[in-house]
Amino acid sequence: MTATDHTRVSRSGHPRGDSIFPALEPLLEQVGKPVQYVGGELNSQVKDWHVAGFGPEGQELTVRWALMYPDAYEIGLPNQGVMILYEVLNEQPAALAERTYSVWPDLEQLMRAEGVPQFTVDGHRAVGDFDVLGLSFSTELGYTNMLTALDLAGIPLHAADRTNEHPIVIAGGHAAFNPEPIADFLDAAIVGDGEEAVLAATALIGGWKSEGSPGGREELLLRLARTGGVYVPAFYDVDYLPDGRIQRVVPNRPGIPWRVSKHTVMDLDSWPYPKTPLVPVTESVHERMSVEIFRGCTRGCRFCQAGMITRPVRERSIEGIGAMVQQGLASTGYEEVGLLSLSSADHSEIADVAKGLADRYEGTNTSLSLPSTRVDAFNIELANELTRNGRRSGLTFAPEGGSERMRRVINKMVSEEDLIRTVAAAYGAGWRQVKLYFMCGLPTETDEDVLEIAELAKKVIDTGRRVSGRKDIRCTVSIGGFVPKPHTPFQWAAQLGAEETDARLAKLREAIRADRRYGSAIGFRYHDGQPGIVEGLLSRGDRRVGAVIEQVWRDGGRFDGWSEHFSYERWMAAGESALAAHGLDVPWFTTRERGETEVLPWDHIDSGLDKEWLWDDWQDALDGREVDDCRWTPCFDCGVCPQMNTQIQVGPTGKKLLPLTVV
Repeated sequence: MTATDHTRVSRSGHPRGDSIFPALEPLLEQVGKPVQYVGGELNSQVKDWHVAGFGPEGQELTVRWALMYPDAYEIGLPNQGVMILYEVLNEQPAALAERTYSVWPDLEQLMRAEGVPQFTVDGHRAVGDFDVLGLSFSTELGYTNMLTALDLAGIPLHAADRTNEHPIVIAGGHAAFNPEPIADFLDAAIVGDGEEAVLAATALIGGWKSEGSPGGREELLLRLARTGGVYVPAFYDVDYLPDGRIQRVVPNRPGIPWRVSKHTVMDLDSWPYPKTPLVPVTESVHERMSVEIFRGCTRGCRFCQAGMITRPVRERSIEGIGAMVQQGLASTGYEEVGLLSLSSADHSEIADVAKGLADRYEGTNTSLSLPSTRVDAFNIELANELTRNGRRSGLTFAPEGGSERMRRVINKMVSEEDLIRTVAAAYGAGWRQVKLYFMCGLPTETDEDVLEIAELAKKVIDTGRRVSGRKDIRCTVSIGGFVPKPHTPFQWAAQLGAEETDARLAKLREAIRADRRYGSAIGFRYHDGQPGIVEGLLSRGDRRVGAVIEQVWRDGGRFDGWSEHFSYERWMAAGESALAAHGLDVPWFTTRERGETEVLPWDHIDSGLDKEWLWDDWQDALDGREVDDCRWTPCFDCGVCPQMNTQIQVGPTGKKLLPLTVV
């Protein structure tokens, strides 16, 4: 990165910034789904490698980002976070951004044999040629894919082994709120909203390059860390107590902050991204154009990391939503619009948004959709507006807890009467299919709490048959395993073991199947307990877990989020061997309950939430006490707004979407 010769050769032998497609193309004939590697999507960009030119002494001025979602193309391309940063960066005249995704094992094997490096799908440039490799982690199960990409790119796995010629490796996304398990592999982590953060980092890197890259890699990382908003693991030392717990995490350089703050974007209307969403060249998990209608959630579900770390609530205005939908549809050709957020029906003007968009696109094939809807936020009028111009699909609700006691514990304030009333309205209005999502293994949960899920599902079917007068009523029960997450009130909780989870789910399955009156009317889908234990190890682990991740990867671990590639035995074997040197094991990180005074691995990452408030809410959970949504009640002093200098932004504005002539 310090060389001034713009014709310099990359570590893989080609001129930096040149396309490696001539070497890649012959390999694509030998792999499955080769189209996912060719790029050329509608609205994609390939900017000139030297878009910003050179300084007076020949120094490069362009700041180049390779953005990676560490999973397969079909999962990664629709990711809103990567898509937003891709567009934000490429709007900058002195920056460029390209995308890279995980390659499947068949192509990985061929790339290793032929010496083809990890590449971007836009310009098919070698990832190792870029200034920054930015990884977005929405789940911890992508960590082994990160190591594959680093290795294929010719980037040393350990940050300590990298030189000035290697990209700076930066992690973001929800999983980056505890970066410690992958601290050895990261140069830096940025937590929170990325739009302003990547522009600030780009300006800093660009300034450093314009000066001739003084001090090399070390100086650049020092400059980033001293902003207070970029975490550089190498600049922090971790001390441990004799029993294995953390004693403290302390900066080891002058000017490095004790805590690193998250980034929060206010006024979402000023950030209407993506303006021109990418359209995949092959099938992907979401075939729609999506608009984020608000960010953050203050419902206070105690298991929900996303809700906690994205506070406060910031709504996009009805005009802002309408403009994004209009431009997005025009630039993509999609016929479905997803109105996204953590709880979209909670937007203060959701009724006007839905009606305004339905009116605007009346007579077209454009349909609207919401992600899973809170039971107490659903109404038939809203549902009818969403389906006015499209098909009527199933409805998804997430009670989360099987019993009312459990719903009090997790602060999911939904009663059985609320659920029955809602599904009665849905079935009565013509819906035939309802999906209910629950969790298994929640704190204080018993077998009886889980078995109440079966009784609730039966009542849902009975209600549907009664109000509709039909027998073809269906209800699908979907069960996810609970994993305690950092920066939530449940961060201290003991995780339920894999065998105990499976035994509890087996009892539930039997309870659902036992009554022949319901037969095929109730579907049952669940994940066994083993992946949850691995996720728990990675979500609440510290730096010592990095050796486990590396061992799993060296033993062949790839695509751990895919059941066909996941190996619980591989993870447990690596955990046993890698943690033994510290006198620890996997249960120490997963099924062990933490105490109030324990230093948690992520305490030096400031999400804005006061640890004392989280602990008090954990005690409220154990006592079954509920807490209201602070959007509509006095502040509960969680700490976010004063510490982050932010505030809740909600309507109503009283404005409506004006009709639009659709061509």
